[in-house]
Amino acid sequence: MNIYIISIILTSVALSVLAQILLKLGMTHPLVQTHLKTTILPAAYAILTNPFVLGGMAAYVAGAVFWLIVLARVEVSRAYPFVGLGFIGTMLFAYFFLNEPITLNKFMGTLLVVAGIILISR
Repeated sequence: MNIYIISIILTSVALSVLAQILLKLGMTHPLVQTHLKTTILPAAYAILTNPFVLGGMAAYVAGAVFWLIVLARVEVSRAYPFVGLGFIGTMLFAYFFLNEPITLNKFMGTLLVVAGIILISR
């Protein structure tokens, strides 16, 4: 894989990580949480008008576009392991931006993912 393909893969993964964080921020917003306890229409409206949720959905769509470019150029069995980088990015972003703890199990699992990415990408 050349640097161009790797940069497209990393962009796709980064957008996916960003999407996860934005969606979490949107879904834990107090207004959304309040409406989730009511009927479906107010909850749906609160979710679909939340800027974090909308930003997260936009990031997912953008990431999917980059991923489609990757799939057009690389064997899926070689490209897909890089999606595992999303676990690392999501764990780190959740730690720094959502104050979620990094436990020993999360850390060790992440190391195993990295080892797998290295093995498959060669």
